[in-house]
Amino acid sequence: MRSEITVAKVIEKLPSRFEPDAAKDLTVIYQFLLEDESDFYIKIDNQECSTFPGEHPDPSITLLMDADTFIQVVTGQQDGMSAFLKGQLRAEGNVMLATKLGKLFRKKN
Repeated sequence: MRSEITVAKVIEKLPSRFEPDAAKDLTVIYQFLLEDESDFYIKIDNQECSTFPGEHPDPSITLLMDADTFIQVVTGQQDGMSAFLKGQLRAEGNVMLATKLGKLFRKKN
């Protein structure tokens, strides 16, 4: 029996799937504003990844979407660019950082 994927479970697993070698010389805050879930952000600094609830006062990039889109993109069911082009995902700030996000995390442990 497969357990249901939730935003909380995804956030919990992010640090364990982090690829430090992909984050050399990268200091960034990825803010996620989810329409129907709690907001959170990812801090990447010194090749370390941490997640925090709420909103960061000065994120490098802000990604806005609903929880279903977030889960579909994270699980690979939908490409982030496809979600962006369909208007399901918006990005504010340094949008080039969005292209790096997929390389920073392994799909499976």
